[in-house]
Amino acid sequence: MKKTYGNNQPLSNATMFAQANGAIDLQTGGIVPPIQPSTTYARNTDYQPISDNHIYGRDHNDLLRLGEEILTKAEHGEDGILFPSGMAAIAATIRSVASGGRILLQSGIYWGTTKWVREFCTRRAIELKEVDSSDSDLLNRSIADFKPDLVFTETPSNPWLKVVDINAAARACTKVGAILVVDSTAATPVLTNPLDLGADIVMHSATKAINGHSDVLAGFLAVGDSTLPIWQAIKTDRQDAGALLGTFEAWLLIRGMRTLPLRMERMSATALKIARFLENHDRVSEVFYPGLENNSGHALARSQMVGGFGSLLSFLVDGDGAMALEVCGRLELFQRATSLGGVESLVEHRHSIEGDATGVPPSLIRLSIGIENADELIADLVQGLSA
Repeated sequence: MKKTYGNNQPLSNATMFAQANGAIDLQTGGIVPPIQPSTTYARNTDYQPISDNHIYGRDHNDLLRLGEEILTKAEHGEDGILFPSGMAAIAATIRSVASGGRILLQSGIYWGTTKWVREFCTRRAIELKEVDSSDSDLLNRSIADFKPDLVFTETPSNPWLKVVDINAAARACTKVGAILVVDSTAATPVLTNPLDLGADIVMHSATKAINGHSDVLAGFLAVGDSTLPIWQAIKTDRQDAGALLGTFEAWLLIRGMRTLPLRMERMSATALKIARFLENHDRVSEVFYPGLENNSGHALARSQMVGGFGSLLSFLVDGDGAMALEVCGRLELFQRATSLGGVESLVEHRHSIEGDATGVPPSLIRLSIGIENADELIADLVQGLSA
């Protein structure tokens, strides 16, 4: 299924994604990978597999392997595995920490991650510490004092868009023997490669921008050193729990990611334009986007993110929660829905989703910028923010 190229030079992400890493159907010559829906495969009269590596669908899925190969190459990893959701990937990673262990978790990240990790650590008697990982000094001290088994960060974070110094975190983790896991969902492999910056494992909710079309649930992990014991534990957990992506979902994911570099370029450019518009609007009190020069994480983001700052941004309405809800309700082009990274722009009143548990103020509005015309999106925000 994989095409061989005439040179050994590594392909750019743009070419590798567009050509699905050279995948073709060798049986027909089709340039689109075929779907094989069978869950089991026939054997010959000697009861040997007719085709190598084709015994049972859970273990042998060509499209799953292809998707993993593409994303692993994009992240410059040694190995990578797909899951049926981002939370399934996170859960497999956290479950690798034994009872009595220690986890250091970044505060103020995706609430689904925080809630699950808190509950899991309570059940497993795992000591949990939460810190603002965008504060490098605080993070370094916390790692040195707490000596965790695993450090989990998210950069840029959701919904605050805080940026974590991955290289500094990696150095601090190395000193105490901790594993550094980076959720890079908002950046995607196009903008940031955490493994190159010293992270041990990078995680993505591939449901978001990697797929980009709001029609697939998927998660992904890649590792820089596939011999790490934690990686073997994660792979065993996935296999034994049967947490694998289905064939059709893998096919949709591969189809979606073929345009990932183009989509991220367009969405990042539009998001920056919208963020600059919002920071100058008299009904907006604060904008959270690392692409803005006055953002506290801007310099670090520029050093870690290549080609843009992503499609996610948040802002505070100069008013209360009722006013923020009114703004969301007036928008016509932005769809009122939860998620991010799709081709369509979304608006979310995060406090309505999380409530008071996470500290997200009622006046915060989160935007996921799609590929629509930037001026039309801004015009929608103009009327949405009007009195």
